Amino acid sequence: MTRVIRRLEPDEIQTLLDWAAAEGWNPGLGDALPFQAADPDGFIGAFVDGSMVAGISAVAYDERFGFIGLYICHRNWRGQGHGKAVWDAGMAHLGSRTIGLDGVPEQQANYGRMGFVQTYETVRLTGTLARQTSAALPAELEAVAGYDRACFPAERRDFLKAWLLPPNRCHAVLASGAVRGYSVSRPCVEGYKIGPLFADTAEVALKLLGAMSGPVQIDVPVQQVEFIDALRGQGFVPGFMTARMYRGPAPRLEQHRVFGITSLELG
Repeated sequence: MTRVIRRLEPDEIQTLLDWAAAEGWNPGLGDALPFQAADPDGFIGAFVDGSMVAGISAVAYDERFGFIGLYICHRNWRGQGHGKAVWDAGMAHLGSRTIGLDGVPEQQANYGRMGFVQTYETVRLTGTLARQTSAALPAELEAVAGYDRACFPAERRDFLKAWLLPPNRCHAVLASGAVRGYSVSRPCVEGYKIGPLFADTAEVALKLLGAMSGPVQIDVPVQQVEFIDALRGQGFVPGFMTARMYRGPAPRLEQHRVFGITSLELG
């Protein structure tokens, strides 16, 4: 058995996303293109005799920050060291950067032993939105890029340029010509996911949701109590929890504006 570790090609990134769907992670239907745009070298696979057996995303957003996700070993190849091999390759790709990840509870102790420190928890809320009259308007990259930078650990223009393309939909709330919040919804294997959802206040975040309809999921930091209570009042149901963890100095962000993280795979 010969194992080869290398960068994934676009169709192989899609294979990794298909594995994520099989695990019940509900990725976006068009995630491969924006994921690759974030860092073309940041998707790594282990191959045995030409077949992919494990993969990971290790996206370097800039020289100071990266994010680990999509860490999957195909179920037929587990327990043979392939997952550890891609993990090591991903960490090597990110080097001395601060590294973020969203860890499920059963893995948080393992990540802690590797130097990752929890900063906050998120809860996935699932429900159905009824379209309302909303102050949120369709928006493009130039309108929201500056707002995004205050809420995310790095500038990510290349990623956002692809993330905002159809069929994904971007909305913003403006006041006196300034962005007060923005959101992106994207079609997934099941329904839609909302992320990011960044806003000055819970009131603005709820206005952004008013521009959307249908079955949705959103991963919300648990400290956004007012927002979570409002969604639960609309029938949203809490699901699994994750913890945002960082190895290295935690980024300084406008965390109070984060009502929905972009994705568990890329932060």
